[in-house]
Amino acid sequence: MKHLLVDITAHGFGHLAQTAPVVNELVRHLPDLRVTVRSAVPLAILQQRFHCDFRHIPLAIDFGMKMLDAVEVDVANSLLAYQNYHANWSEKVAVAAVEMAALKPDVLLANVPYLSLAAAQQANIPAVAMCCLNWAEMYRHYAGDTPAAQAIYQQMLEAYNSAAVFYKVQPTMPMSSLNNAQTIAPIAQLGRNRRDEINRLLGLKTTDKLVVVGMGGINYRVPMENWPTLAGVHWMVPTEWQIEREDVTSLAQLSLSFSDVLASCDAVLTKPGYGTFVEAACSGVPVLYVSRGDWPEQSYLLDWLKRNGVCREVSSAQILTGNLAEELDALWLSTKPAMPQANGAEAVALKLLELCCA
Repeated sequence: MKHLLVDITAHGFGHLAQTAPVVNELVRHLPDLRVTVRSAVPLAILQQRFHCDFRHIPLAIDFGMKMLDAVEVDVANSLLAYQNYHANWSEKVAVAAVEMAALKPDVLLANVPYLSLAAAQQANIPAVAMCCLNWAEMYRHYAGDTPAAQAIYQQMLEAYNSAAVFYKVQPTMPMSSLNNAQTIAPIAQLGRNRRDEINRLLGLKTTDKLVVVGMGGINYRVPMENWPTLAGVHWMVPTEWQIEREDVTSLAQLSLSFSDVLASCDAVLTKPGYGTFVEAACSGVPVLYVSRGDWPEQSYLLDWLKRNGVCREVSSAQILTGNLAEELDALWLSTKPAMPQANGAEAVALKLLELCCA
């Protein structure tokens, strides 16, 4: 029985949204595949995305960037964390290699912790990387080109370049420093439109608008208690926000996957992030978004969404006050382009199949 090790960063849920469809596709080719997932993403969220049995090892393999909230990077603490993380880099890789070898995987799929890739190289385990970004480029954006930062960046880049291939999932950052990169189509695990069921459960009219609010797994609570009521608009929000309003329902009350809710709604309010942007565009759902400032990935996501979907930016002030009526109306009056195809998972799955069976 072949064994796939999957290492997924927990910096939001977009990395999982890209990875799970690949594993699901690979299992279609190898039904008896044994899958181990190492990630700090909660098990309940993983189970929504993976359509196969898997062993979960709750492990934070990387931290991406330290965040003050879903849209603001804690730059100072991020740079300090990377300095500490790389202080004993060779020893860290050696330990990670021993731990990985003990799991006896046939191949590693990493999205996109570079320590895993460095460990796989040392343990002589074939590895595939995939993502729309990498932490080396993100780190360099914030750290600059000081000698100390350049040394850390080179260690990160060497790890990424050690993979058999790094699949750049559209919409992607350029990542021109990679020497093993291949660009592939978008990846999305699209939900099923269950709007009639939701309307019955919530007592909504067919003319009501359903808007999902979510920030992709990173903390950013919206103070909806102070928002005005918008006639004919019902909001779906993360359960942990504990919003008590007649026009608000928590996602947990529906017992549906986020993908199904997203595919069933009239709009989503979010921050620029791969999973929600791509799934919304591929489901024909308009997007309101609040900017992530100088987050390097943002411009590439927005350029793609503006070509392939309907979106409008709202300010942080509008999020605080709930002054969103005009923006929502403008979304719903916009002409939708043809929905993009998200079939990139097949290319990654076939490469993993090749490595598993080599």
